[in-house]
Amino acid sequence: MYLNKEVKEGIFKKHGKSKTDTGSTEGQIALFSHRIDHLSNHLKKNKKDFNTERSLVKLVGKRRHLLDYLKAKDIERYRLIIKELGLRK
Repeated sequence: MYLNKEVKEGIFKKHGKSKTDTGSTEGQIALFSHRIDHLSNHLKKNKKDFNTERSLVKLVGKRRHLLDYLKAKDIERYRLIIKELGLRK
């Protein structure tokens, strides 16, 4: 499986406060970004997988909502997570 316990802990350790801090906004955004990358690669191979496409659109919306929340709450943390994940050009 592409997203096992070790991968999740690594994502939360890098972007959250600790590997068990699964509720932080930055950790959630990083996790969603990892899942979005995986689903995007899957859809490049399987163009007619509409269920995955719907899931991808929902994940992008969730990540966008969290990014908007973080931008309103703390602009410096928002800029840092955008830079770390490379979400903007």
